[in-house]
Amino acid sequence: MNMKMMRLASIISVLALFPVAKLSAADPGKETTITGNAVCAKCALNETKECQNVVQVVENGKTNNVYLEQNDVSKKFHDDICTSGGEKVAATGTVTKKDGKAVMTASRIEPMK
Repeated sequence: MNMKMMRLASIISVLALFPVAKLSAADPGKETTITGNAVCAKCALNETKECQNVVQVVENGKTNNVYLEQNDVSKKFHDDICTSGGEKVAATGTVTKKDGKAVMTASRIEPMK
């Protein structure tokens, strides 16, 4: 098994330990994992003046944007998605509502290939 396959297998096994919570069922202050396409709110969505990660979660046929706080985890991952058109990810962190938007403070972001 090559290194790429071993890495993918380890990511999948770790993600299997964490149930993927629906955005609507996320408890404020409790860590949850969401999956979706990560894009830049400025460059891909034209919604913000500054670059910011957004995970687009599809739930019941509707796309919900979850904006990621600008912490070290989010900033480190941003170069991977800013001008690439997005990447499928699993993001873990706490979700809150700010100004009517879902906002996650990510503790981990893992690409899903």
